[in-house]
Amino acid sequence: MEASQFIRFDWAMKRLLRDKANYGVLEGLITTLLGKKIRINKLLESESNMEYDDDKQNRVDILAEDENGELLLIEVQNENEFAYFQRMLFGTSKLVTEYINRGQGYENIRKVYSINIVYFQLGTGTDVVYHGKTEFRGIHNGDVLSLSPFQRQKFQVDEVSELYPEYFILKVNDFNRWSRVPLEQWLYVLSTGEIPDDADAPGLSEAREKFRLARMTKAELDAYYRHLDNIVILQDNITTARGEGRAEGRAEGRAEGVEIGEQRNKIAIAASMKADGMPIELIQKYTSLSVDEINKIP
Repeated sequence: MEASQFIRFDWAMKRLLRDKANYGVLEGLITTLLGKKIRINKLLESESNMEYDDDKQNRVDILAEDENGELLLIEVQNENEFAYFQRMLFGTSKLVTEYINRGQGYENIRKVYSINIVYFQLGTGTDVVYHGKTEFRGIHNGDVLSLSPFQRQKFQVDEVSELYPEYFILKVNDFNRWSRVPLEQWLYVLSTGEIPDDADAPGLSEAREKFRLARMTKAELDAYYRHLDNIVILQDNITTARGEGRAEGRAEGRAEGVEIGEQRNKIAIAASMKADGMPIELIQKYTSLSVDEINKIP
């Protein structure tokens, strides 16, 4: 099957999955990942998931509310970001404070799930899916702090960790092994863009129908192909910057080479964003460069 028969998941999030008729795809992915049935009630707007309306943005996210009132922040990130872990924390923290009314008790804080699909090398590790949650463990005997019977009844959960945000990171680059395991089917689709005929994980039958390129108009196809071109350029810039940094690092010392490579990486990304006419404030946010440094970029 040709990968080009279907659109990428990040583009689908921009253009398709915000339609209520297509919620089944997102529900399938989240259900598979969380291991429990998820039904999306509605999509929400938040300071944490606001996006510039620009097809060339290399990250996209959706904030959903399920039928139980829990918040699900799903993000796809294409470009390298060294402080991505902190941004995950910022996103969930904002949601915790945004979705409780002033004067409400803390028992009304919403459960938040942060689901991150990343197409760059985030940290080091051998797995492709990571799950993070909050536990309180005794420093002397190692026991996990539990809820009281009253708290379990009041909050309708069994563990303290269920009250806190939970994080999922899907490092999908280069996952090209087809499997009968539902989660691995989703990883394969997210990595390759292919949806085999025998894909039966929740949401993939809907995706196979909704994601077909043949359904798109010429204008939509043109915009989609510009999006793909931009991703390729970004990846080339990052690869080139890293290569130059490593080369200079061998000549001038490992630490200095890493610093040079990171700076060149930031400049390359800023140049691409500047060429696309993005605001200086946005370029600063994603590169940490100063206004003067950005203005010097031709």
